[in-house]
Amino acid sequence: MTVATDGFFNIDKPPGMTSMEAVRQVKRLCSQRHVGHGGTLDPEATGVLPVCMGQATRLMQFVVDGEKEYVATVHLGIATDTYDATGQVTAECDFSHVTLESLSDVLNSLRGTIQQTPPMYSALKQQGRRLHELARAGIEVERAPRTVEVSQLDLVEWDSPRVTLSIRCSRGVYIRSLAHDLGQLLGCGAHLAQLRRLRTGPFHVDQTVTLERLKEAVQDGAWASLLYPPDYAVLNRGAVVLRVADERQVLSGQSVALSPRTHYAEHLEMRRAYSTDGRFVALVRFNRTLRTWQPFKVFHLATPSPYRPAEESNLPQADQSPSSFGDEQLPN
Repeated sequence: MTVATDGFFNIDKPPGMTSMEAVRQVKRLCSQRHVGHGGTLDPEATGVLPVCMGQATRLMQFVVDGEKEYVATVHLGIATDTYDATGQVTAECDFSHVTLESLSDVLNSLRGTIQQTPPMYSALKQQGRRLHELARAGIEVERAPRTVEVSQLDLVEWDSPRVTLSIRCSRGVYIRSLAHDLGQLLGCGAHLAQLRRLRTGPFHVDQTVTLERLKEAVQDGAWASLLYPPDYAVLNRGAVVLRVADERQVLSGQSVALSPRTHYAEHLEMRRAYSTDGRFVALVRFNRTLRTWQPFKVFHLATPSPYRPAEESNLPQADQSPSSFGDEQLPN
């Protein structure tokens, strides 16, 4: 009988593999039923791919919605239909007119809150069909631009015709589209030559494990030691400790009042809730009108979390900002 295990692997996805194939390999290696990932990477891209198992799959959305960081290499002068190196060349143009000044100006225009049109070769659906299916059938359709946030877009290296960029962005940004738009604005065309994801939410590339390392750990019977606990995905939320009676109510889906000290929270503010022995019990939201905390995701975990807050019952704890996530280490 397979025992369900809850948590996240921080996988370093290799090139030439889809994100779903990486998930299938983890599922097969660990003999788990409920497995998903926290944000698709293109097959040729590498880097951080959080893979969640068991009850951690219920927190996948918080990882998907998290900020992303990339290092990308853009090839000027050649445009492709997929906007990356796997596609068919659609145009080749002279790029000798591109200067550091013009490149900097274009990067400035692509930074901040921008409108971005998704590529045809993407998994988005239109009228019930994936865009990449339409593209492979030779059909191109109008795609509505979407509002996305590119908070960082910095030039790392310019080794003509290749431009290396450091990118930090919100969910929904297509780096391939960013490369394509860069080429269009420079008047020479461009495509994404290489892409590596350095971070998604709290998961950093310097803490990843390869599928080969995971396979070795499975053979040694030590694969569970590579897991991050489920609450690692939401450490940027504040925390409260539940009294025993409050824990029983929360686990049954009932609201709790907690301490008056927690009542300064904003309406619908979210907190992590822990038992007195340190188990991650739920995510709760504050109802300011009723002055109660309502559970909206409840977990039945057997072991205490290494990230449990101090044990002062019902006291709000200091938030851990997303920038501190990279300092967290796997539990021993």
